[in-house]
Amino acid sequence: MESYFDIDIWGLVAAVVMVIVAAGISALMKTGVAKSLIWATARSLVQLLAMGFILEYVIRQNNVWLVIGLVALMLLAAVQITMGRATGAPKGLVGIVLLSLVVTMLLMLAIVAELIVRPKPWYAPQLIIPLTGMLLGNTVSALALGLSRFFESMRERYAEVNTMLALGATKWEAAKPSMISSIRLGLLPSVAMLASSGIVTIPGMMSGQIIAGKSPVSAAKYQFVILAAVAALTLVADSIIIALIYKRCFISYDRYFVPEPAKKLSFKDFVQLRKDVHPDEKPEDAQRAAAQEQRASMR
Repeated sequence: MESYFDIDIWGLVAAVVMVIVAAGISALMKTGVAKSLIWATARSLVQLLAMGFILEYVIRQNNVWLVIGLVALMLLAAVQITMGRATGAPKGLVGIVLLSLVVTMLLMLAIVAELIVRPKPWYAPQLIIPLTGMLLGNTVSALALGLSRFFESMRERYAEVNTMLALGATKWEAAKPSMISSIRLGLLPSVAMLASSGIVTIPGMMSGQIIAGKSPVSAAKYQFVILAAVAALTLVADSIIIALIYKRCFISYDRYFVPEPAKKLSFKDFVQLRKDVHPDEKPEDAQRAAAQEQRASMR
């Protein structure tokens, strides 16, 4: 089974046309998602093709340092996306999230690549890089969901936590219900995917290998290994992160204090701040200066 069905330029055009038609229907219905749908489609096409060219170069070079560099870049991007999606999380968690992802990713890559698949060479880019992307892609959303749930739960349990502390409970004991709720919620998507794979759905990696002409049985084995690794990575990474940040909700003498969520200023906020500081400035100058400040803050 080595037949492969390639997609030419007209196939890509047809796919883009499908999205444009869907966006047109959305615009007629005034759902407000037409522009974002088209923009996301354009970004996806450019990003995927760019990654395809990069992977083709890295695989052809077969250089260990290129593989390590690309994996490190993917880890940094995963941390940024995790913190961007974790609503309600305070500032200062980037280092903890990065440390947790690095430790757990290295552990999972070592187990999956070096103990289960055993490629030669050990850094085989056609395995390591796609494997890293699949693990991170499925884990990022779960980690963001877990972080959001933890701080949300700690705020909801304000009276309960204070009561537990007053009765002599430790920080760990007071935060434990929120920690369990966070880890459980973050793991739910992985558990659901494990339970439904092969009956309700044929996951992406298995489908891709079958389309590429590989044996369906071999593809099924690969897919199971990936799903098991994602579930393990999600549980371990989320547990490490929560165990390292739960003390952020307490101050000295075991007093309860949940940090305020990091606020993301909009362009309108920047303009208003500029007006407050420089009330005599012209509106167009204020908007121009605010735009420069916003770009600088996003770097």
